[in-house]
Amino acid sequence: MTIDIDESYLLAQLKALLSIDSPTGYTDEVVRYCSRELERLGLTPELTRRGAIRTVRQGSRRKGARAIVSHVDTLGAQVKAIKENGRLELVPIGHWSARFAEGAKVTIYTYSGAFRGTILPLKASGHTFNEEVDTLPVGWAYVELRIDAMTRSAAETRALGIDIGDTVAIDTGTEFHDNGFINSRHLDDKAGVAICLAAIEALERNSARTPVDTHWLFTIAEEIGVGASSIVSAEIASMLTVDNGTTAPGQNSSEFGVTIAMADQTGPFDYHLTKKLVDLCDENRIPYQKDVFRYYRSDSASALEAGHDIRTALVAFGIDASHGYERIHKHALVSVAKLVSAFAVSPVNIVRDVEEISSGTEGFTSQPMEPAEQPAARSRTPEQQQPVGNRPSPSVV
Repeated sequence: MTIDIDESYLLAQLKALLSIDSPTGYTDEVVRYCSRELERLGLTPELTRRGAIRTVRQGSRRKGARAIVSHVDTLGAQVKAIKENGRLELVPIGHWSARFAEGAKVTIYTYSGAFRGTILPLKASGHTFNEEVDTLPVGWAYVELRIDAMTRSAAETRALGIDIGDTVAIDTGTEFHDNGFINSRHLDDKAGVAICLAAIEALERNSARTPVDTHWLFTIAEEIGVGASSIVSAEIASMLTVDNGTTAPGQNSSEFGVTIAMADQTGPFDYHLTKKLVDLCDENRIPYQKDVFRYYRSDSASALEAGHDIRTALVAFGIDASHGYERIHKHALVSVAKLVSAFAVSPVNIVRDVEEISSGTEGFTSQPMEPAEQPAARSRTPEQQQPVGNRPSPSVV
């Protein structure tokens, strides 16, 4: 069954999500928004104590369910100290470089209300510091937050109601371009959430039937490594994470099509679930590429580290400059949404996964061990058989 994705709906959801500040620890409003949208789509969201969302779209069977997860939280910062000049020292929420914080417009959320400001390097004026502006090191110790309010001392800043621990949300600077490119901070993972909502909308619009229940999960603390640790229930046998893939030198990710992750810093993803995604791309003519991420983890890692015995995989939309000034293309968003929908309606291949533990190996999976078939060797002249340059001869190999 081919599931058509409503591109306009997907992009509208992304735009709405990007307009809501949601650094880890300050996600209540985005949780409320997603819950309302899920209800509008006909589903019933359930919330954990802190706000992670689970909604189950019923299938033909409850046990051996599938989960599809994205995260609503983003990078941000917190007030570490109030300086004598009234400005704020910061620590990051999540892992991101202060190089991308310099010049950022921000909102400071306090118990008494919100304030606006800008993150600046300690030496921000060329008229004052001349070449020292360019030689200042990069790091969170070398930036400060200038508050857009009347304050020139720590006492005046405290009098505003600003205090240590207050959350700092970074403006997105979002731009949607006519050629399909989207520039914005926090596309990780607001774009993943929009993809999941678009897949749900498409399944509902097509009255699509699924072989097992599908648990749609939206986590609230992925950027600090907690992620899906406490939202996975015992019925789930396999979990597909939707997140960003890094397009950069040395990587095979792309801003177009689907990027299927084969491994991240925690190790390989599940062989059988990953192969299923590759097969679904081939069957549905969804363009894709594979990649391995060395400095990356996702909701899949947090679920496994929490002790959940589930198969996990990761599909990604390619992002340029991840955790910095991010850019994506809508082609990848629609491609991933198509794959997520195809996965939800696809047949269950490993029937044994219905049970958490089964006796013996009957029905257990197998991985190919036989030598691959080689293409017939072409005859070569003696000159062609000689090694070229630094390429070793067959006898050396």
